Formats: sequence, C-alpha cells, structure tokens
Amino acid sequence: MDMRQNIADKLQAQLAPAYLNVEDESHMHNVPPGAQSHFKVTVVAAEFSGQSLVNRHRRVNRILAEELAGQVHALALHTLSEEEWQAKPDVPDSPPCRGGSKVQPKSPT
Repeated sequence: MDMRQNIADKLQAQLAPAYLNVEDESHMHNVPPGAQSHFKVTVVAAEFSGQSLVNRHRRVNRILAEELAGQVHALALHTLSEEEWQAKPDVPDSPPCRGGSKVQPKSPT
C-alpha cells in the first residue's frame, strides 16, 4: 500500500482542499527503507477559515486516525485557510531528524 497516496485520498475526500501536498519524509529519519512513517502535509481548505490551528490539526488527525494508530509515526502539518495561502503560499522545510542514530550523542561535560 502507498501510504502517501492513502493519506492524500482521505484528505481529498474529507476536506476538498484547494491545495494538497503530501510528502513522504521517512528517508530523513532513522527508519528502515520504505517505512512510509513520516509525512509532511500541506493542506489548504475553505473549512479552515476562522478555525484555530489546534482545531485544524485535530480535524486532520481525526481523518487520519487509523494511519496514526498504525504505521504513521509523525505528521508535520501545515493547515491553512485559502486566505492565508494566498497571502503566503509556502511552508517551511522540515527540520533535520533529532532521533535515533541521525544525531551525534552529546559528549559528557
């Protein structure tokens, strides 16, 4: 199963977004090849207008509850109203992974 496509299909069906981008960022983390466990989601939807960021994220998390209870470990969410997207149509890059073997251990002081 292609988890990226599954996430995109569910969000498309539930939110009818003006813009949707789902990126598999698993390769940036300490996971086995093909893990499909870390995603960056940018979704622009009319229903987000007037909603708090917390409520937007809760909505996406409810839609993807099954995936989050299974193989999806992390979602970097960028949830915007159409007005916000028109004002600033870009999202920041995800930070480097800080877990597993991707980070050098701190030396004792």
